Amino acid sequence: MDGFERAVRQLGYRSIAGIDEAGRGPLAGPVVAAAIILPTDYRDRDIRDSKKLSASRRETLFNRICTDAVSVGIGMVEHSVIDEINILRAALLAMEKAVSNLAVPADYLLIDGKDTIKLPIPQQAIIKGDSRSISVASASIIAKVTRDRIMDEYHELYTEYNFRQHKGYGTREHRAAIKKHGLCHIHRKSFSIKMSDLTEK
Repeated sequence: MDGFERAVRQLGYRSIAGIDEAGRGPLAGPVVAAAIILPTDYRDRDIRDSKKLSASRRETLFNRICTDAVSVGIGMVEHSVIDEINILRAALLAMEKAVSNLAVPADYLLIDGKDTIKLPIPQQAIIKGDSRSISVASASIIAKVTRDRIMDEYHELYTEYNFRQHKGYGTREHRAAIKKHGLCHIHRKSFSIKMSDLTEK
């Protein structure tokens, strides 16, 4: 899991940030990105793609990563901006914000996916990076837990949608709630949620 980090260090870079986001697919809420700089030669066999971990395991690793990391940066783009610029641009913008919020500047970026970001820092996009790079996997955990906590807070404001359970994703329960109550303030209007599409076939 540290092969990319070692290869980049052999090129002379020392402050390598892994970057990932959470929240591209949901019908509601923000997209959140994290940028993580880990200590040189950092290893932890428990760290992997956040989607392969239970919620309780992610919480445990969230605390461990935040304690061990050289620096952690978080970037968030709200639903209203997603509606304005589209989800891909919003996800990349969240990543840019996460890198900018690092207390220790990064000199190289490892980014999950196929897209790089508009910052003047050497960078590499890695398909399935959250399964191939410990830095990116760490970022995926931080981004996921951070976003889940935000959706838990929204649950308290909009209890009828039960955001605590599905975190804004288009589950049967969530679609049924939209059909019953309509869209609330944090729903992404640009996702064209049609009432005729809300009943699972």
